[in-house]
Amino acid sequence: MVINLGMNWESFYKENIMSYIKSLQENPFELVTFILDLAIVIFLVYCFFKIVRGSRAWQLIKGIALLIVATCISGVLNLKILNWILTGIMNLGVIAIIVIFQPELRRGLEQLGTNKLTKFFGIDKDISTKTKEDIYKVVIAATELSKTKTGALIVFERDIKIQDIIDTGIPMNAEVSPQLLVNIFEPKTPLHDGAVVISGNKIASAACVLPLADDKDIAKELGTRHRAAIGISKESDSIVVIVSEETGKMSVAKDGTLIADVREDVLKKILISNIVTKRFTVEKKERLKNIKIKKDKKQ
Repeated sequence: MVINLGMNWESFYKENIMSYIKSLQENPFELVTFILDLAIVIFLVYCFFKIVRGSRAWQLIKGIALLIVATCISGVLNLKILNWILTGIMNLGVIAIIVIFQPELRRGLEQLGTNKLTKFFGIDKDISTKTKEDIYKVVIAATELSKTKTGALIVFERDIKIQDIIDTGIPMNAEVSPQLLVNIFEPKTPLHDGAVVISGNKIASAACVLPLADDKDIAKELGTRHRAAIGISKESDSIVVIVSEETGKMSVAKDGTLIADVREDVLKKILISNIVTKRFTVEKKERLKNIKIKKDKKQ
């Protein structure tokens, strides 16, 4: 069956668009459904482009767009033979699109039928849950690095932004993963010398330069990594995980102090307590307080 897409655009405009505008003028309430309809269509188009972007289908979309433009131009310039050929190709366009985008359509339908629905619509996980997952991944990476006595410096940015520190490193904007962190600190690799900064649940930058603590009461046996960790934790509210290259021991720096030689389970508890529990408990209390104030005002 051949689908005819070579329609008369003038009659289409009069019969559909103009008649729809008149119906809106006669019944203004239809404007609400029109806006809702338009919003849904825009959202679906956005989701489609989000799925195909970066895949081979993205190149095909650009090719199809060029074909549509060429068809319109050939019609305007009255290039009858070229327009006839392009219109013939366009007549089979719907079937061709289904065949070309079959993998993307299948993937989208599979996501709709699974628990990945929120991911399909771009709804990320609860930020508290995501932060906990990132902490677990950092602890796994630090433990692996500790076993091989590979030096590491991982900074968790909290409320005080440290963009100036992030700018000193190599931008990454990557998802937090144990494998990536271990690979970054692998000796004799370009990014191993410096700190990794985790900001907004992403590895923002690697090979960052941190300010060194110069306090006289800091133990002399502490190396550059530990001094850098104490320095940034003193200048901001960041929490830093350190793995010693000499001993393989894990430490945590916060509020200008160093908690040395911590086990895996202790490291996990310290990070969750300071990064997740305190922060989100305070935010929850503030939200409840604001709700209570609003209720009191109403009464």
